[in-house]
Amino acid sequence: MLDKRSPEAAQLARRWISSFAAALERGDEALLARLFDRESYWRNLSGISWPIRTFSGPEAIARELRTRSGISQPSAFDLDIDRFTPRENVIAGRRVIEALFRFSTVNGPGEGVVRLLWSPGGWDAEPRAWMMSTVLDIEGICRQRGGQETLSNMRDFGEPSWEEKRKAQLAYTDREPDVLIVGGGHGGVSAAAELKRLGYDALVIDRLPRVGDNWRLRYDGLKLHNTWHVNHFRYLPFPITMPGYLPKDKIANWIEFYVDALDLNFWTGTTFEHARYDEATKSWIASVRRCDGSIRELMPKHIVMASSVSGTPNIPTIPTIENFGGSVVHSSAFRNGVEWSGRPVLVIGSATSGHDIAQELHAQGAKVTMVQRSSTLVMSMEASALYDSIYLGDGPPLEVRDLLNSATPYPVAKQVHRAITQKVKEVDAELHERLRAVGFKLDFGIDETGWPLKFRTRGGGYYFNIGASDLIANREVGLIQASDIRQFVQDGVEMNDGAVIPAEAIVLATGFKGHDHMVLTHFGPEVAKKVGPVWGLDPDYHELRNMWTKTGQPGLWFTGGAFSMSRIYSRNLALQIDAIETGRLEK
Repeated sequence: MLDKRSPEAAQLARRWISSFAAALERGDEALLARLFDRESYWRNLSGISWPIRTFSGPEAIARELRTRSGISQPSAFDLDIDRFTPRENVIAGRRVIEALFRFSTVNGPGEGVVRLLWSPGGWDAEPRAWMMSTVLDIEGICRQRGGQETLSNMRDFGEPSWEEKRKAQLAYTDREPDVLIVGGGHGGVSAAAELKRLGYDALVIDRLPRVGDNWRLRYDGLKLHNTWHVNHFRYLPFPITMPGYLPKDKIANWIEFYVDALDLNFWTGTTFEHARYDEATKSWIASVRRCDGSIRELMPKHIVMASSVSGTPNIPTIPTIENFGGSVVHSSAFRNGVEWSGRPVLVIGSATSGHDIAQELHAQGAKVTMVQRSSTLVMSMEASALYDSIYLGDGPPLEVRDLLNSATPYPVAKQVHRAITQKVKEVDAELHERLRAVGFKLDFGIDETGWPLKFRTRGGGYYFNIGASDLIANREVGLIQASDIRQFVQDGVEMNDGAVIPAEAIVLATGFKGHDHMVLTHFGPEVAKKVGPVWGLDPDYHELRNMWTKTGQPGLWFTGGAFSMSRIYSRNLALQIDAIETGRLEK
């Protein structure tokens, strides 16, 4: 067997890279196609061409490579053994050699990952690629441009202080921002950091009064459900002293610290009202409402919607709920369960927020009943970590792990996650059996691919057990199915069998509206039609629709998702905006 890290692995990877570079330079589609397996993928993340796209099959990959390379002129392909030694690995049950490589384009330096398949002929045969990814290297581009501030020991005596200059800069009285970012969570500030890295003036706005409040003001028991190792911020990673699972207040404070440390421009207490695109100036006229009620018009060239897939509370139409005489509150407005001690409460919804709120209410002495509307994916915290294994334990630095992670196209990720989910079912078999015994409806994601694809299609629908599942299985938290409810009544719900479940309050853990709602609300139906659906997988290109890439509406962009997604793909968004502003990409 080939050693995991051996000279032979590097030799094979170098041989493939050399053959690939020669075929690409000649523009020989037949030769290119022979370098890729029958089931193969090229994931282009603004590397050889600008759009984020995944192409599949050797002929399609060869055709797209030849066509797109005619513009970007990639060359000088070579292994990147300084950062990552080529190694053998097993992915979705298939034995591969994986390696990093570097290359050059007219747009700047690039980097990528290739995964070569073992074949029955052995490693001595010419290996074929199963997966390849290409992305521009933002750090390399910035090094090429130079322009770093010259170090100087001179003092500005008699001049305005640094703080005074900073306040003047934040006022935007003498200029317009290049980019307006709507939403000040991790997605918005990650995009702002990358745009600033490339030299652009980005202004983040958020309707809440303090930086980080979009996390700080959520329910008290909220923590991230994966460890901080996965969730670092670019340019300012978490210190090792951080708690393993970050509480929401720690996240809020970190975002506030990040904005201050990186001098990101941020307006709090500012609501995005609406915007229209001016074709004559190729810029937006955006109306924002400041905290004092005044309206300010801004004219950025680009708007980035960073309100995530959890922006506007989703309050569904629930028949007969108007009959209920108690309090009804959405999960976004729920803080803790202190006032409900000893009182009956219904929690409608069985994903993460529903479970967390039910557990918080139970801990405060409330008599809680969960209403399950649809089947839910449930797993233990230990099992959930299996999906994040690339970021755990010893290994390469974070930027290399991000490259390896983003190099896996969604069709292969489905295979990987399906195998992990089977392991999850084994690990959590006892928990699942106990939940079924009390009538909890379980699923294991789309085609049993677990939580990642659920998140990428609907933004939720799962729960990592930190105790609420045990409360349900032990009948300490009640459970009823929405389909068994006949109607809401003054003091609770009446079931189909005539029984009444009492309640003095209802918490709607019913999720949030996504980007589509935001586009329609703030930009109108014409722009919404141009853009089309946002989020969810595109069946043709195997990518999230309209995320971090140019959309049908010039100057309108979207970011969001998990911390790692914002960290990785904000770079692609910033690079494309830079390409438009420098004339290398049409607006």
